[in-house]
Amino acid sequence: MSIKTQNVSKLYGSQRALNQVSFEIGSGEIVGFLGPNGAGKSTMMKIITCYLPANSGQVEVCGLKTTEASLEIRKKVGYLPEHNPLYLDMYVKEYLGFIAGIYKLPNKSSRINEMIGLVGLEREQRKKIGALSKGYRQRVGLAQAIIHDPEVLILDEPTSGLDPNQLVDIRKLIQDIGQEKTVMLSTHIMQEVEAICQRAIIINQGNIVADSSVAGLKSMQKDSQEILVVKFDSDVNLNDLKALKGAQDIKQVEDGSFELLCAPGKALREEVMTWSIDENQPIASLSKKEMNMEEVFKQLTS
Repeated sequence: MSIKTQNVSKLYGSQRALNQVSFEIGSGEIVGFLGPNGAGKSTMMKIITCYLPANSGQVEVCGLKTTEASLEIRKKVGYLPEHNPLYLDMYVKEYLGFIAGIYKLPNKSSRINEMIGLVGLEREQRKKIGALSKGYRQRVGLAQAIIHDPEVLILDEPTSGLDPNQLVDIRKLIQDIGQEKTVMLSTHIMQEVEAICQRAIIINQGNIVADSSVAGLKSMQKDSQEILVVKFDSDVNLNDLKALKGAQDIKQVEDGSFELLCAPGKALREEVMTWSIDENQPIASLSKKEMNMEEVFKQLTS
C-alpha cells in the first residue's frame, strides 16, 4: 500500500482540521482528494509529505512511518503544493538543476531536458521563472515534483491557472504518470475528477464523507435526492406544477423541460403521470437525471 492513514487528527489551536481520518491508496491509483475550502485537504497532504506532524494517528508512505522515516519518505514522494513555491529570479533550467542537485541525481542534464520536454517547457526553458505565466509556472512546479522519479505524487490543485489546451496536456501527463505511480490530487474541478481519477475521497469539515470509485459515487442516489426530468408536448406554466405534492423543488431548464426534486418517500413519477392526464398535458419525455460529480459533491458537503 503506497499511502495508508489511520485515525489521523490535526488541530490548529482549538480548531480541529482533521478528525480521525483513515484511508488507503494503492500503487498505480489516481485518486481525487476533494472537499470545500477549509475541509482539511491541504493539511492532510502536508502530513503525508512530512511537512506537518499529526496530533494523533499514523501515516505510512511506501511502508514507512512519517514519524520515523521523514527523510526517506521525502525521497519517494513528489509534491506540488497549492501555492507553488518557486524561486522567481532563477531561470527554468537553473531551478530544475537546483532541485536535481538536492536529490543528488546522476545525469542531471539529461534528466532536466527530459522533464522540460515532458511538461512542455521547451520554449520557456531559458526564461526566468518570474517572467512565466501562471500556467507555465505550474508546469515548472510539476517538473520539480517528478524530476526524481518518485513512487508517490501528491498534487494540490495541479491545473490551477492553465488554459484549456494546457489542461488537456497536463491531464494526459498525470494519467500517464498514474500508470506506474500512485497519484493523489486535490482539485475543485469536478470534470477533472471524472476525466482522470479512478476513485475519489471526499472530505468535509475534517471528516471523510465518501470514499468510492468515481462511477460508484455518481450512482449514489438516495430516494430523497432523485431528480426527474419531464418535458411536455405543449407549454406548461411552472406555477401549475407546484400542485405536485411529491416535488420538493421544481425548476425549468433551457430546453423547456422541468427538473423535479423528489420529496422523501414520494412516488413522484406516478404523480406526474396522473397530473398530465388530469390536466390534459401529454408528456413528451420523462426520465431520471443522472448525477454528475458536481451534484454528488454538493450533496455530500452541503
